[in-house]
Amino acid sequence: MPQRSAQEIRASIEANRMELGRSLEQLRAEVTEATDWRKHLVRNKRNVMIGAAVAGFVIGGGIAGVGGLFRRR
Repeated sequence: MPQRSAQEIRASIEANRMELGRSLEQLRAEVTEATDWRKHLVRNKRNVMIGAAVAGFVIGGGIAGVGGLFRRR
């Protein structure tokens, strides 16, 4: 195994440090993008509205159904 000089080792460490810094910045940007719920909400506004309408209909129907059970007794 060839021996590396101290200067080569320092240069390698510095290169690794720079690469790690770039990777960290890229990861930070990707996490910010993935967790931006407002952007996802705007992008999927139609689907969110449909889901909210369906959920309201189901919940409203469930409440009405349970209320009807209690009124029958």
